[in-house]
Order: sequence, then C-alpha cells, then structure tokens
Amino acid sequence: MELLNRPRRLRKSPVIRDMVRETRVSKKSLVYPLFIKEGSGIVEPIPSLEGQFRYSPDKLYLALEQVQKAGVPAVLLFGLPEKKDACGSSAWDSKGPVQEALRIGKRDFPDIYFITDVCMCEYTSHGHCGILNGETVDNDKTLEVLAKTALSHASAGADMVAPSDMMDGRVLAIRQALDREGFQDTPILSYAVKFASTFYAPFRDAAGSAPAFGDRKGYQMDYHNPKEAIREAALDIEQGADLLMVKPALAYLDIIRLIKSKFDLPLATYSVSGEYAMMKAAVKAGLLDEASLVCESALAMYRAGADILITYYAKELAQWMDEGRIG
Repeated sequence: MELLNRPRRLRKSPVIRDMVRETRVSKKSLVYPLFIKEGSGIVEPIPSLEGQFRYSPDKLYLALEQVQKAGVPAVLLFGLPEKKDACGSSAWDSKGPVQEALRIGKRDFPDIYFITDVCMCEYTSHGHCGILNGETVDNDKTLEVLAKTALSHASAGADMVAPSDMMDGRVLAIRQALDREGFQDTPILSYAVKFASTFYAPFRDAAGSAPAFGDRKGYQMDYHNPKEAIREAALDIEQGADLLMVKPALAYLDIIRLIKSKFDLPLATYSVSGEYAMMKAAVKAGLLDEASLVCESALAMYRAGADILITYYAKELAQWMDEGRIG
C-alpha cells in the first residue's frame, strides 16, 4: 500500500522510541513521605501501608539512608505526637517529632530537601484539621495555629512548608508569619486542590488522624467541582504560594491537567495512601506486575502535567527510572 504517513516508523527500535518520547521523567522530581513518631528507638511497620514504617527521630536515618542511596532528593514529613489535645499544641512544640527530625536530618543529611506537612489532624484529640467551635472547625482561629506550626518547622530547619488543612487564607497567614521572622526564602507548597477523598483511609490509620466525629467535607473539596479547583489555586497564588498541589493523583488526572493549563507555578501531585494500597493489593493477589503497574500509573501523572510526584513508591520509581522502565 502507498501510505505516506506511517506512525510505526517512529516505534521501530528502542533508540527512536526514546528519541521521540513526549513525556520525560526524572527521579529528581520525586518526594518520599515519611511518618515521624515521637519517642525513641521506634521503627514500626504500618499495617495499612505495606512496606512503610513509622520512625522516631533518632531512627529516621535508616529511612534517609535508603532515600539518599536511591537518588530521591526530597522527603515530606508527617508528625505523630505522644500527646494530643483540642488545639493540637504539639504541632508547634519546638521539641515535637517533626521539629526533632528536622534538626537531626538537616545535620546528618544536608543534601536531602526536607518538606513538612502543616496540618492539625495528627495533633488534635478530635482528629479534625483545626480548632473547633462546637463541632465545626473555626477557620480563622485555625490560621493562627497553622502559622505557628509552619514557623516552628522553618525554625527547626524545614526547607519548605506544605499546608494541607484547606482552611481559607492559610497560605497568606503562613507567608506573613514566615516573613516576619526572617524566613522570607522558605517556599510554600500549597495543597491548593485537596479533595475530600476515600483514598486517604490508609493514611489516617498510619497517622492516627481519623476524625472522631463527622467528616472533612466542610473544608476539603467536593470532587464534583473542577471550576472550584481553579478558584482555590488562584486564591493560593494571590496569597503567596510558590508551588501548587493536586491531591489525590490517579483519579484526578483531569484536575492535574486543568490546573497545569491555567497556572504557571510548579505543580505537584500526591499519589496517596489509597492508591498505594490498591496497587500493593493487586500485586499481592498476583493480578498485576508491580513495576509495570507503578511505572504506568506514575507516567500518567507526569503526562497529565505534574512536575513533582509525591509517592510511597519514590525509592522504587527511582530505581526503575535508572533501569529504563520509566523514562
């Protein structure tokens, strides 16, 4: 047949396929989440997240050595305090688990970039992401404690802070607090577009952060609303966000693409605990090949527009990138 256009010409060999590849990825874009539990001598498996652990600050080096060896440049820290109260006061305690982990980590692993999650749900006795007024989270009172928490992280050595609470105005409150205290160069990665999702369930078990009553639909976003995602991102940019995030990732590829098309800021996405747990379950059942599954899923996130991928598979993805399984 006389065909002028034969797309298969550019698929003939690995060399040409690599040469014309439209989406390219790098392990330099990966971020590995870590759970820091107050105490000492703790390396505790997380049943809901196979292969993941809770570490006390003095044992964090075990995880950071693996991260560094894999070539993953950054980690995202979540704190699990011994004591919780109604206002989550352990969140901004200078001797809290995240703050202690930052001091140790920055001292012993200066080349790793430390990002901290800024939220109250792991620290409050009721499990909600802020200060309560009755059974409702008081938005404006919560801004004060979020700013205090972010400032305590920056003071302990955080390279970047990442508010995940979804309170209105929290980026501005944090920016102003950081700037007042001389941390004007500390960037804010805003969980700008965070949906109320069932995919968070394993994380809530891992972090002990399930709400004691109700749910978080009063502050996390309704997943029916892509236009609202644009508005949330625009507001956070106006307030001083340096990077944006869409969370979850795999079921929200359209939102990643939408936000990327509307705004020029670097865009992260978080492949959350439920995504990880589903993949692990499928692999454990013998239904799917793990490397192929994870690489294809991650590539979809990059293809949708993500510049940064936060994932519990960060170490494995870095290895598979080195091996050319995803590139």
